[in-house]
Amino acid sequence: MKRKIEKKLLNWAGRANRKVLLLRGARQVGKTHLIREFGKKFPIFLEINFDEEKKVHQFFEGNLNPFEIIMNLELYTGKKIIPGKTLLFFDEIQSCKEAISSLRYFYEKIPDLHLVAAGSLLEFALSEIPSFGVGRVESMFLYPLSFEEYLLELNGEDMVEMIKESSFQKPVNPVIHDKLIEQLKIFQITGGLPEVVSNYIENKDLLECQRIINVLIQGYHTDFIKYKTRSPVERLIETLRSVATQTASKFKYSNVGEDSSKMYKESLELLTKAGLVYQIYHTNAAGVPLGSGINHKFFKTVIFDTGIFQRIMDLNLSDFVTTDFNTIINRGQLTEIFAGSEIRKSKDPYSFDNLYYWHRQSKSSQAEVDYIIEKNGKIIPVEVKSSSGRKMKSMHLFMEEKKSGFGIRLSADNFSKDGKIYSIPLYAISFIDEYGWLT
Repeated sequence: MKRKIEKKLLNWAGRANRKVLLLRGARQVGKTHLIREFGKKFPIFLEINFDEEKKVHQFFEGNLNPFEIIMNLELYTGKKIIPGKTLLFFDEIQSCKEAISSLRYFYEKIPDLHLVAAGSLLEFALSEIPSFGVGRVESMFLYPLSFEEYLLELNGEDMVEMIKESSFQKPVNPVIHDKLIEQLKIFQITGGLPEVVSNYIENKDLLECQRIINVLIQGYHTDFIKYKTRSPVERLIETLRSVATQTASKFKYSNVGEDSSKMYKESLELLTKAGLVYQIYHTNAAGVPLGSGINHKFFKTVIFDTGIFQRIMDLNLSDFVTTDFNTIINRGQLTEIFAGSEIRKSKDPYSFDNLYYWHRQSKSSQAEVDYIIEKNGKIIPVEVKSSSGRKMKSMHLFMEEKKSGFGIRLSADNFSKDGKIYSIPLYAISFIDEYGWLT
């Protein structure tokens, strides 16, 4: 599968001042496959998997001299490692903390070597190695496929280019718009995990996709055992399910279960570090950066993938497929997850941008805006699914209070504009930053 991040990888490889690259992201988002495909562009590709090849760990014990490490790896694998020609890939590097510590020395002493490291649950290992490579290691973040990447795999570039060229002055042809909405409905069922998407594109079998997602969920539960010393497996599973049930509302630890809030807070932090949960922080939106106005007492949470969410919630597939999409949107949860994850995926892979929302509570009025984003220094309110009523009142209240130039409504409707509100189809979320007319 073609991933948008591939262009960033090529740019990294061609830079004279590149650093060691650390590819981060949740398990099963395609990190290993991505680097293996990228390795085909090099004369030599060498992959070391620290989970599978335990003997290799001893090469990193005691002495972290990269020249000695390379000599041992060459003898072990029978492959030459030549700076400028070899892509050296350290996979599942979280299993060898000494290998993580060695990355800085590869940059310092062999800067011409293309070295990429990747792994799942990396955040836990990195938290135990303070300043492991500041200034010497750069990170890219990989997520499940975006809807744009799904369309590229399904239909090629023509459909994506058509969406990019659309606007409220040039909406999508109604027939094509309806087709895109149907594909969006399918994508919300499958989610963006590569194994699920590739299976659907090949077989068009949604029941088989659900079976695969069930297996992946069991795999995540198995992973929980790896950090059971931090939080019991049962509590992590309980917290993950509560994240799903509390989607689109303020997260309350008291709604999770009978254990203490402190225990569930630890579980939620672990799930967030593992990349399975995104926290959406309340901001007062007083200025940029949005993070400067965070109120840590208020936050929402969403599962990182709609396919995982719909299986955890055991949604009825037949009801979903036969239901009008506007009805699905107005149920809120699945579409809000999709919107948040698409906003996250659309950002530069070098940055780990938080998600934000806004709410106002007073005796006279209560208001909430689903997402707050920043574009070209402007703070923009984004509402999901709303066409009228209380939600749009919240947006107008926000715009009046914050002196916003415009707001964005995401829905199943085509491109349009009503006063200061731009209506953008949900399938076009990825291109918000690229739309020059959005001012």
